Amino acid sequence: MDTQFEDKTALVTGAGSGIGRATAEHFAHHGANVVVADIDTEGGTETVDQIEAAGGEAVFVQVDVTDESDVEAMVETACDTYSGLDIAHNNAGIEGDNAPLTEQSMDNWQRVLDINLTGVWLAMKYELPKLTDTDGGAIVNTSSIAGLSADGSAPYTASKHGVVGLTKSAAVRYAEQGVRINAVCPGVVRTPMVERTLEEHSEAVEAMTREQPLGRMAEPEEIATTVAWLASDDASFVNGHALPVEGGKLA
Repeated sequence: MDTQFEDKTALVTGAGSGIGRATAEHFAHHGANVVVADIDTEGGTETVDQIEAAGGEAVFVQVDVTDESDVEAMVETACDTYSGLDIAHNNAGIEGDNAPLTEQSMDNWQRVLDINLTGVWLAMKYELPKLTDTDGGAIVNTSSIAGLSADGSAPYTASKHGVVGLTKSAAVRYAEQGVRINAVCPGVVRTPMVERTLEEHSEAVEAMTREQPLGRMAEPEEIATTVAWLASDDASFVNGHALPVEGGKLA
């Protein structure tokens, strides 16, 4: 364990598995106090257990990112437990139904937008006042390669493009108050979400993987290190950026 994020508090949503878990563990390994937030109590608690077993500090908060009162309570818990907030990784998201646009249901469209986009907006709504009350900080939102190209279902792609736009808008507005806001845009990553898609649409996922020049999926830890860099002082002049981490596919 090193001290890159010592005395910092990092809040990670969707931290019960995949990219969120890897990011939470990375922050903890580098000295941060971590607020592990997820709707999945079992997964979130397991992440905390793994952090503590490795000598880190973490607390679990159950949150539905579409519920404003839940999100407000999540941020308050972070500040009450660790006396402030320095870093937020707004990562919670779902893939939704992969059906063609004309076969999408209103329920699926709304659920994907609510979790993937409105959830990020709600998180920032309550995180930003805490960050601007102190010496600023950093927010990293999880978009996707589908936020930069047509690389997913209609609702998923729309939601992830929305995250990029929301990130840029907030980054411009809050820069003068010392808060940097960026987005990470992963390609195909070996997460439970992709594993589910692989079971249902294995040929599509395999084709997407082949299209990446590196010829493989990313591991969650590879996205976590990118998130941590964006949140760190090493990226002190990076703001409003949507950073692809996709093995060169967009190239």
